[in-house]
Amino acid sequence: MNMTMIAAIGKNLELGKDNKLIWHFKEDMSFFKNETMGKPIIMGMKTYDSLPGLLPGRQHIVLTRRNIELDPTVLVVHSIDELLERIKEYPEVYVIGGASVYKELIDYSNKMILTEIDAESEADAYFPEFNKEDWESKTIGEYEENNISYKRLVYTRKKVR
Repeated sequence: MNMTMIAAIGKNLELGKDNKLIWHFKEDMSFFKNETMGKPIIMGMKTYDSLPGLLPGRQHIVLTRRNIELDPTVLVVHSIDELLERIKEYPEVYVIGGASVYKELIDYSNKMILTEIDAESEADAYFPEFNKEDWESKTIGEYEENNISYKRLVYTRKKVR
């Protein structure tokens, strides 16, 4: 099973504020939709709550400690161990946030697709810091929208020698 984190981050690893994304780039939203379509997406409860509704064409998996019932099509798991057990049959899964879920799952991920935005913003949610020496990176696109430039990188975890 391949676990890929996907996020848009500012210069200081900013993700969001008040349970909302900071930046809204049409190209990036389209990329996210195309990249995750048909794949399971893992998120925390706050990210689930922030969605406009269920994202079509994707199995939603919510990692939460709360004992709650969501839409019957949503898989709710209560621990990392339960999550790992439930997703092992999938060839690929995407982690879409939020900050605490990224932090909890970064060590299990073998790939990250990060839209790195050349801007700073006030935030209350951040992507976890990671050692770039542990990852090989490749830029897969450079863009500009709303007078803000950003680039998309794929980070692949280096194999332990």
